[in-house]
Amino acid sequence: MVNRALMTLVLLGAPLMAHAEKIAVVDMGAVFEQLPQREQISQSLKKEFGDRMADVQKMQEEMRSLMEKQQRDGALMNDAQKTELVRKMESLKSEYQLKGKALDEDLRRRQGEEQNKLLVKVQKAINTIAEKDQYDLVLQRGAVIYVKPNADISGKVVEALSKGK
Repeated sequence: MVNRALMTLVLLGAPLMAHAEKIAVVDMGAVFEQLPQREQISQSLKKEFGDRMADVQKMQEEMRSLMEKQQRDGALMNDAQKTELVRKMESLKSEYQLKGKALDEDLRRRQGEEQNKLLVKVQKAINTIAEKDQYDLVLQRGAVIYVKPNADISGKVVEALSKGK
């Protein structure tokens, strides 16, 4: 009885083993690091947010110089001058925090938008390569413990996206 059950399982599993699936792996982190479009995105974001970054940096420098002035000349100042300097520093600090936070949020949002656009291109390239090379399954590198180097298609994805730009 046990032998019959084992034979049945072997016979049922034979067609499945005869059709081995072709599997590929993609290291998305490595793909994103190697993409030439990443530098273009970085440059466009610098151009888009450059003025605001410069304003925030200017405020930071101004705050630093006011602190130095307070430390250097604090003993020579009268109470009114000290109070005025402290108010100016606090006002500048709150404006700096407000503008800095807004800049960070806007920059993060735009980076996310650009990364999503790039992710769509990467996904299309992976699909194209998978169809062309007839892969049955493409996994992310983090999902597998071991993979043979010839099953990693990350280089092909970067190459395809570099050509297409």
